[in-house]
Amino acid sequence: MTRKLIAGNWKMNGSLADNEALLRAVLAGLPAAPAADVAVCVPAPYLAQVQALCQGTVLAWGAQDVSAHERGAYTGEVSAAMLRDFGCRYVIVGHSERRQYHGETDEAVAAKAQRALAAGITPIVCVGETEAQRDAGQTEAVVKRQLAAVIHTVGHCVSEIVVAYEPVWAIGTGRTATPEQAQAVHAVLRAQLRAATPSERRVRILYGGSMNAANAAALLAQPDIDGGLIGGASLKAEDFLRIVAAAA
Repeated sequence: MTRKLIAGNWKMNGSLADNEALLRAVLAGLPAAPAADVAVCVPAPYLAQVQALCQGTVLAWGAQDVSAHERGAYTGEVSAAMLRDFGCRYVIVGHSERRQYHGETDEAVAAKAQRALAAGITPIVCVGETEAQRDAGQTEAVVKRQLAAVIHTVGHCVSEIVVAYEPVWAIGTGRTATPEQAQAVHAVLRAQLRAATPSERRVRILYGGSMNAANAAALLAQPDIDGGLIGGASLKAEDFLRIVAAAA
């Protein structure tokens, strides 16, 4: 059985005081040897704080974006080497909010994933369809196109990525795909990965559409759902810990 991964995405939330209180509560509630891998992906300004608080614990950490460039005159960008300096194990790439608000293309997302892998950081590659695309019956075509760009770019390293299926219509809306709906898309992605690498079972496919303490167990029980990318619920220690417990 694939070891599940529960990764929090704090998005643009946090403060030095709030972060410390949240992380101390999460660390106090985690077992010494969790049955799942656990991580938090935090805003870049807080990486030093999170590194200091989490180093030597069972809680890994990561960033929410990375530049496709190695270094240079790219004001405001953060390189993979910089993230590595702060001990990041993961970085989210291609989140729907980046695609929607910053115009990130499939190719740009693939380049970021490649850059992360080259630095020894695991990219959490987000794919997902909008409500209009779902209603038009395009879900499968959209997620396969998004993942295909990454597979094409990273080649044999595809077994080193994490994939997160995030239906855009279920992020922050209170709507969630049913376990069966989510599993159907995860199965499509699993088949696509199987065709790309003999090591496809190493690739964890997370569900990221408003997973919370109430629905986590039902979603995580599906055969191709290997964990969760958790938004709002990751900002509440009790809720986040309940999701981690459900993964066990």
